Amino acid sequence: MAKLIDGKKISQEIKDELKEKVVALKAEGKTGALAVIQVGEDPASSVYVRNKKNACAYIGIESLAYELPESTTEEELLKLIEELNEKEKVRGILVQLPLPSHICEDKVIQAISPEKDVDGFHPQSVGAMTIGEKSFLSCTPSGIIQLLKRSGVEIEGKHCVVIGRSNIVGKPMALLMLRENATVTIAHSRTKNLPELCKQADILIVAIGKPRFIGAEYVKEGAVVIDVGIHRDENNKLCGDVKFDEVEPIASAITPVPGGVGPMTIAMLMSNCVQSIEEKRR
Repeated sequence: MAKLIDGKKISQEIKDELKEKVVALKAEGKTGALAVIQVGEDPASSVYVRNKKNACAYIGIESLAYELPESTTEEELLKLIEELNEKEKVRGILVQLPLPSHICEDKVIQAISPEKDVDGFHPQSVGAMTIGEKSFLSCTPSGIIQLLKRSGVEIEGKHCVVIGRSNIVGKPMALLMLRENATVTIAHSRTKNLPELCKQADILIVAIGKPRFIGAEYVKEGAVVIDVGIHRDENNKLCGDVKFDEVEPIASAITPVPGGVGPMTIAMLMSNCVQSIEEKRR
């Protein structure tokens, strides 16, 4: 029976560590705020934004909420970002994605100052990560690294297969696993013989956005399985990209959905915010 990798517990540990760090930074006179921008009223986005505000309150940093109507123009949003880039106390800027279709996400991401890019999406942050320089790391992939390390999973020398090549999870995930000295294969929708390839993985990271797609035939006996997906099934129940009941008996360790990768994303966002405050006025 697989060990359950408890993202709720590990994310709580990280937030408690950050809370202590924030107290120490305040004693040194270092403070800062996270600006969270939401355009429109997408229900899922509203939940994520609320969770981010709650996490800020928990670790002791201020959050500034900018809830803009769906009709906000690209120009208005870019002007707000420009103002926040200039604000001394704002140490992190987060624009909740997805944005309405009339706003170009790439333009918005690139408008955020790399010094305040706590999501780790700016091309400068991604470039620095690629060549191993210090930067804000993309929150979900860096959260997965913490899940593995804090669960005692050895990464070095292991074969990791990442299914998915998105800019938010798949690509940065592969780079961070390389940084930890894993041997990495990236698989995607055009990969041939996907089950055979996945069966070679010591660590299988699934980020394909298809509910319950990965079954037992994709998983090697004793592999560690990380499920990044989150969906609602036909019964409105949360599920991931992996058929948990099928895969759990084969794996040595597995993340549940919910309660696996999800909580780690916000914990690592908080970690980036604290890093930004720490690096201010050194």
